[in-house]
Amino acid sequence: MAKLLLGKEVNEAMVADLQLRVAKLRAKGIAPTLAILRVGKNASDLAYEKGAAARAEQIGVEIRKIVLPETAEKAQLLDVIDQLNADESVHGVLMLRPLPPHLRDDQAQICNRLDPRKDVDCMTQLSNAGVFTGCALGFAPCTAAACMEILDHYGIDCTGKNAAVIGRSPVVGKPAAMMLLQRNATVTVCHTKTANTAEICRNADIIISAAGKLNSLTRDFVREGQVVIDVSMNWDADKLTAKGKGGMSGDAVFYEIEPIVAAITPIPGGVGAVTTSVLMKHVVEAAEKI
Repeated sequence: MAKLLLGKEVNEAMVADLQLRVAKLRAKGIAPTLAILRVGKNASDLAYEKGAAARAEQIGVEIRKIVLPETAEKAQLLDVIDQLNADESVHGVLMLRPLPPHLRDDQAQICNRLDPRKDVDCMTQLSNAGVFTGCALGFAPCTAAACMEILDHYGIDCTGKNAAVIGRSPVVGKPAAMMLLQRNATVTVCHTKTANTAEICRNADIIISAAGKLNSLTRDFVREGQVVIDVSMNWDADKLTAKGKGGMSGDAVFYEIEPIVAAITPIPGGVGAVTTSVLMKHVVEAAEKI
């Protein structure tokens, strides 16, 4: 039976540490503040905003919400970002994405308008450059960073290990691969065109699965002794939950893999549970750099 890498335990440790750091900042007259910028009322955006606000309250981070109408134009949004860049009382900015359809062609330009020092979820190209070069430019994407927090919390040393990352998205797969490299792992990135993904994964010591495909990680991909970090959140109509059928599952066929591997994150209760704590950590770090 695998050890469950529980996000709850990681959160408890992170929250305790961040509360102390926030107290030190407030003693200096600094109130760590996150601005959440939202365009419209997308349901998933509202859910994430609610979770972030709850975590911020727990830690002592101030939240400033800026809501623009669904029909907001690019110039209006850029003006708000410029104001947030100039506001010294705001230490981090989270713009919820994707933007409404009429703004998506300009999303890269809009994201890059943000000052990287306030880019707490890797919106800008400079923040991405920081992840890939290991330089202190902005912050890594919160989900990829949450994978690293879990590995660190449970004392899983990446040095000399073989790691397989499934998925090459710019928000999870690619940055997770770079962060594993910085921890001295040897990393292989698998994607939809990889011919031998199962074989690569079986030879890995650590697997990070961010394919976003339900039941794509089966027993054929794993062996004894491995650590599996399942990032994806997929709707599983057949999953039995306390409320009946239907719930969230990861990429892994959990009941197949859990008896084989050494450790695995559950879905829910794994990586996703840690992302808002990472977001607050980035805000606190930004405030500490003042």
